[in-house]
Amino acid sequence: MRKVKLALVQFESIVMDVPANVNKGLHFAREAARQGADLIVFPELFLTGCDTDIIGDRYYDLAQRMDGSAVQAFAESARTHNINMVIPTALKQSEGDFPRNSAVIIDRSGAIAGTYSKVHLWEDEREYFKPGNQYSVFDMDFGKLGVLICYDAGFPEAARTLALQGAELIVIPSAFSVELKYRWDIYFQSRALENTCFVAAVNGSGPIGKQHMFGNNKIANPLGEIVLEGDLKREDMQVLEIDLDEFGNYSYPYLKDLRMDTYGYQA
Repeated sequence: MRKVKLALVQFESIVMDVPANVNKGLHFAREAARQGADLIVFPELFLTGCDTDIIGDRYYDLAQRMDGSAVQAFAESARTHNINMVIPTALKQSEGDFPRNSAVIIDRSGAIAGTYSKVHLWEDEREYFKPGNQYSVFDMDFGKLGVLICYDAGFPEAARTLALQGAELIVIPSAFSVELKYRWDIYFQSRALENTCFVAAVNGSGPIGKQHMFGNNKIANPLGEIVLEGDLKREDMQVLEIDLDEFGNYSYPYLKDLRMDTYGYQA
């Protein structure tokens, strides 16, 4: 058995107040570690809030750098509390760089395991963020981790590419509003079933501008079954242990039977 305990945070961001959101995030990290979590995952753009209508061009000024205070605060927390982290944030490589809608993956030693930048930008996100262009799997101490962000979940090819690279758990930090909940209730079970892996979806919570994010974090197992479902419409954190080896002999081996020779792209 390879058990991993996940902590998923339905975070209600204080819009454009990065220090306040960092402090609250660090509190959640301490509590997750106290409960024995191996990995904590926050929602999309939780350090600033996720709303281009309100924040818009401010994302440029609010974007973090890898050596900046926010990322380093979480790295220190990961090291202190012995916990892996997925920290979604607007990220830029240098002061003049155009930001990306990203996630920083930090291991429990406090080292940066890597970053992922959202490939499929939603509507006017294209005006404020540079898209990512690759999918990577991160070798964590508990297993192989894939990361997507929000709208990426609607593209089966993205999750399939991670699965073909060996991802055993795909986490998807998101910012889904109430109007799109019908998609939220479809994506993650489908991605888990067709890729024979666990999928954990992490949503924001609370109002921002005209939108209202509803939380409702989910974990789907490789059978496409929901094994965790968070409350609606309130800030919360769920902690659940899963066994990455539980479905090693799953009788529907989609990946083994996949006919890549019939497709026009290569993962």
